[in-house]
Amino acid sequence: MTYNLGRRQFFNALGAATASLCLGSPANSQSGGKTIAAAPRLLSGCCAYSYRKYLQKGPMSMEDFILKAVELEIDGVDMTTYYLKSTDPSYLVGLRRLAFRNAVGFSGAAIGTDMCQPEPAKRAEEIEKIKKWVDAAEILGVAHLRVFGGQVPKGATDEQGIQWVVETMKRACEYAATRGIILGIESHGGITSKATNIVEILKRVDSPFAGCNLDISNFPENPYPQIEMCIPYATHTHIRDF
Repeated sequence: MTYNLGRRQFFNALGAATASLCLGSPANSQSGGKTIAAAPRLLSGCCAYSYRKYLQKGPMSMEDFILKAVELEIDGVDMTTYYLKSTDPSYLVGLRRLAFRNAVGFSGAAIGTDMCQPEPAKRAEEIEKIKKWVDAAEILGVAHLRVFGGQVPKGATDEQGIQWVVETMKRACEYAATRGIILGIESHGGITSKATNIVEILKRVDSPFAGCNLDISNFPENPYPQIEMCIPYATHTHIRDF
């Protein structure tokens, strides 16, 4: 298979745009009269999902996961919420304090969502779910919440799916903005298996609190040009081998 960008060309492009991966897209770079940093800032991290085998039923806890980051000498962790014991504020604050005391940053958190819902009631449920986790993220001290577009229902078109996701994400971002939290829609199959769909969703949502959680390994066809297309919108990234 031939790609428009070679591996070396891709990483050169990535290096020139890593500020967007950490700090928001250039289109939404204005904040309080200041722009995002011009110099690249790409920090090392790890997702709790990488340790799912140990977190689902033990022996690892989320406290252990935070301390694992110290052992691995990485900058931060993504707190996949599937493995949190609860959303009780005392528990979340305890994790926040543990991370701070060990100089571990939270690069973000992740929740399971399916925003590609034909029924308005189902879309409303997804919005309420995101709101719940935005509140939890604020207590935890996380500024980025990873969300998922979901699968296009059988018989529906990509255009319909995009519209459903846009409606859901736009309302969710309005709420997230009140907490200062960015929602990053992940490139993760389904409606987000194509970079064109992701970019179209973000353009229509049109919010400085919306971005792309760019997982570079999740584009099944011609990945390099698709990754390149998403880089300007990326607010968080997973870089791993294909």
